[in-house]
Amino acid sequence: MAPPAARYCVPGERLCSAAEAAAGSGTYTRHGSVFSALAGCLRRGGEDGGVPVVSVLRDAEAQLLPDVGAVVTCKVCSINSRFAKVHILYVGSTPLKSTFRGTIRREDIRATEKDKVEVYKSFRPGDIVLAKVISLGDAQSNYLLSTAENELGVVVARSEAGVQMVPISWCEMQCPQTHTKELRKVARVQPQFLQT
Repeated sequence: MAPPAARYCVPGERLCSAAEAAAGSGTYTRHGSVFSALAGCLRRGGEDGGVPVVSVLRDAEAQLLPDVGAVVTCKVCSINSRFAKVHILYVGSTPLKSTFRGTIRREDIRATEKDKVEVYKSFRPGDIVLAKVISLGDAQSNYLLSTAENELGVVVARSEAGVQMVPISWCEMQCPQTHTKELRKVARVQPQFLQT
């Protein structure tokens, strides 16, 4: 007899009533129900005091998800006076199978003089930025990101001439072709994050 098809679940999905089963690994209980805490396959296992245990196992090939504290590589899509919208491309050095949206708020760009930060002097659309995940976001499914460390910020930016710029200070990059300087929140890149 063929085994039943594995049920795949996503974080926050209600699995069953807490009276029907106990919460195992990868799950949590809230308001009398058991919910999935992971993206993975649902397993009903051994009994815990006569009640089956449900757990969610992450598939080895499953989508890697950005987590709080993770350093991510992202591309700036748009900016306004309050924040920069980005697409998260890598978690650490692992490429993501699908793109996640993130937001870098003005107050999370720098660690000092937060009230003087201007988004357009820190990032421009198309910039590649190293950032840290500070929260898993809100209803718009945006991750909140921060660049308020020396190692975080813009790592790759192109000038208006389309040439990759060279960092010349923590707040400026220069086009090697036109020698035009542009303002950025420049990252002091750590060797392990360099893509060779």
